[in-house]
Amino acid sequence: MSTTQDSRKGIINAVAAYSMWGIAPLYFKLIADISSGEILVHRIVWSSLLLFGLLIVMRKIPATIAAIKQSKTLVTLSLSATLLAVNWFLFIWAVNNDYLLDASLGYYINPLLNVALGMIFLGEKLRKLQVVAVVLAILGVAIQLVTLGSIPVISLALAGTFACYGLIRKKLAVDTFIGLFIESLLMLPVALLAWLWVIDSTTTNMFNNSAYLNILLVFAGIVTTAPLLCFTAAAKRLPLSTLGFFQYIGPSIMFLLAMFHFNEPLALPKLVTFAFIWSALAIYSFDSLKQQQRKRKALKS
Repeated sequence: MSTTQDSRKGIINAVAAYSMWGIAPLYFKLIADISSGEILVHRIVWSSLLLFGLLIVMRKIPATIAAIKQSKTLVTLSLSATLLAVNWFLFIWAVNNDYLLDASLGYYINPLLNVALGMIFLGEKLRKLQVVAVVLAILGVAIQLVTLGSIPVISLALAGTFACYGLIRKKLAVDTFIGLFIESLLMLPVALLAWLWVIDSTTTNMFNNSAYLNILLVFAGIVTTAPLLCFTAAAKRLPLSTLGFFQYIGPSIMFLLAMFHFNEPLALPKLVTFAFIWSALAIYSFDSLKQQQRKRKALKS
């Protein structure tokens, strides 16, 4: 396969992955009558089964067993699994309680927070424009704090949990699917315990549900895994710097859905916060593009 065809497939997969993450709120709204905790349980259970099937097809079971046997890897994945579970729950709760704008803002903040965490924990040096971008993001949050008297807790919690999750996984040399399967496996006992003995609702017994509802609940596994399949395929074909430019598709779709489909109110202070974050991302993207061009020139010379 030619490099051009490979890049084209990478772009298609990247757009597909981030678009699926962007429209995921439409799915969660279909089961909004079910509690966020119960939806999370289904997400963990069915994604675990689907990932297990994929690992069999991809012949990665021996590598998975080898990873599970490494105690340090298991401890680290336990921490990342906890962060992922919190992130999944917060996102489901935000969508089904009409805080999709806050969720959108959180995923806009995420790449900027990644830069800040890279500086703090990985010793990465920030370029001047990156510093400007991070400062603009902080100012955006500060304006909301001053004008509304509150910080965007949901946005920062979503951005924080996912950024910390990404930081942990970046430092861990484990295959994406194997890592996610082990994380799901670590969540599974707690999820099953909650399903069988903690959650008290009329929908916990799937034998009493309609076939339509059960299909929707099982679909939680596909909603979790399908974007990851596309993302992994894109990551294999595209440089990470190029892949980063597609990450705004998800929160942009969420923002448009919140505004024009779910009619969530956008107060002026929140709009100002968004404006600061968008400006920060524009500067961050411009800086990334310049850095990418410099690397290409260096390789040619």
